[in-house]
Amino acid sequence: MPPKKAAKGGGAKEEAPKKEAKGGTAVKVRHILCEKQGKALEAIEKLKSGMKFNEVAAQYSEDKARSGGDLGWMTRGSMVGPFQDAAFALSNSSCDKPIYTDPPVKTNSDIM
Repeated sequence: MPPKKAAKGGGAKEEAPKKEAKGGTAVKVRHILCEKQGKALEAIEKLKSGMKFNEVAAQYSEDKARSGGDLGWMTRGSMVGPFQDAAFALSNSSCDKPIYTDPPVKTNSDIM
């Protein structure tokens, strides 16, 4: 890359301070909430068999999973500890090829 040219008028441009890279502050989260671990494990088996995450959420989640378990965008500090840790640790994925927690997150029995 060629060096930056000095600004007209003879003065050199001041460089902006370098910013440190930080992890994301928000993630889009889907979950399947099961009160009993056995039901959560059944849901995980469905995911392993290739069933789409949103379909498993509609069938197994005990909350309002009408939107396929979609909780929308969540920020750091807006989720309980283990759920937040998992949400920010998982790689990006889609409903067709989900990446999820196995074993379930221990808040109740959440699968993200």
